Amino acid sequence: MATETTTCCIVGGGPAGAMLGLLLARAGIEVTVLEKHRDFLRDFRGDTIHPSTLDVLAELGLAERFLELPHRTTPGINMVTDTQDVLVADQRLLSGAYPYIAFVPQWDFLDLLAAEAAKYPTFHLKMGAEVHGLIREGDRARGVRYRDADGEHELRAELTVAADGRDSVLRRPAGLVPQGFGAPMDDLWFRIPREASDPPDTFIRMGQQGLLIGICRETYWQFAYVIPKGRYAELQAEGIESLRRSVRALLPWMGDRPDKIEFSDARMLEVRVERLKRWYRPGLLFIGDAAHAMSPVGGFGINVAVQDAVATANLLAEPLRRGAVSTEDLAAVQRRRLPPAVAIQRMQILLQNQLIAPTLHGTRESKPPRFLAVAEHVRPMRKLIARMIGYGPRPEHVRTPERV
Repeated sequence: MATETTTCCIVGGGPAGAMLGLLLARAGIEVTVLEKHRDFLRDFRGDTIHPSTLDVLAELGLAERFLELPHRTTPGINMVTDTQDVLVADQRLLSGAYPYIAFVPQWDFLDLLAAEAAKYPTFHLKMGAEVHGLIREGDRARGVRYRDADGEHELRAELTVAADGRDSVLRRPAGLVPQGFGAPMDDLWFRIPREASDPPDTFIRMGQQGLLIGICRETYWQFAYVIPKGRYAELQAEGIESLRRSVRALLPWMGDRPDKIEFSDARMLEVRVERLKRWYRPGLLFIGDAAHAMSPVGGFGINVAVQDAVATANLLAEPLRRGAVSTEDLAAVQRRRLPPAVAIQRMQILLQNQLIAPTLHGTRESKPPRFLAVAEHVRPMRKLIARMIGYGPRPEHVRTPERV
């Protein structure tokens, strides 16, 4: 087994891992990111980039390059009901430099971060590297074991960061079990070709026939059809025509295009809202979905992961440079990021229980929720909603200086 060393080992090359790797390498710290897949090209991932993330990219000098990627922008998300349409979280009400939400395929976003990080000699990205074990010395984590095309490896590190999502392979060896808060729904993702006469922007369609989110990807729509928790097997048993019929009823302007939907081309996402009580062990830290899995509600996933990465770099760059990261240093990351994670999850749970669940079970009239209807006439309330979506409860800023 080949043995390697690094200062910080990051498990997972998603938004949290890629951003943290970039920030630490930029600060002159040796960092190795291990990503189990051979590329970032996987569909049906989050696309939503909020102003908080755009601000971070601007602080890194990457905003212009980001906006050169294929993308679409919208000032907010249009909620379409049977009785009324309403624009949710209108970013134009805020004073930030980026008064919109951007939609960019996640693989393009990750490629951008990886390409920028590769400019720094202390950055190492290993694709196709599947982590399967945690190295310990006493009660302290000292790195991981992984396998790739060249065989088995040990990567020893001062700090190991688990940024490998809600099914993190390091939770069990660390003895950490998340607390689940429940979700009444799952999402079935699929594509439908887009035509020039279609609506121009991403939208939420809420009707008596169900709930559906449409993300505009220029030549096609990426849809999330929201179904009651655990009902996917029943939906399959009913046959594909049942799903096509529901989509046609929600989106009559699509004509016969829903007839192209096939279960074989769709992907079911099990929605979870969960959180670790403790995000760290000596020498080991969990961030992003590995620490707190978010619901898709509000499109916070990528953005909270990026905020976690920024806070982690801000707090741990200096201890890593000294080669002495204490448990108290890791606890400081959780103290910083736990309150916003809790606030967002509580909001998501409230919307799931009060809006999504009744809609899915047909017990709610198809109209915007009352707080949005009231906000239409109360500007401060609209600004509060816009800020909560666009920036979250505690936006982070890059404090780690670049060391070339």
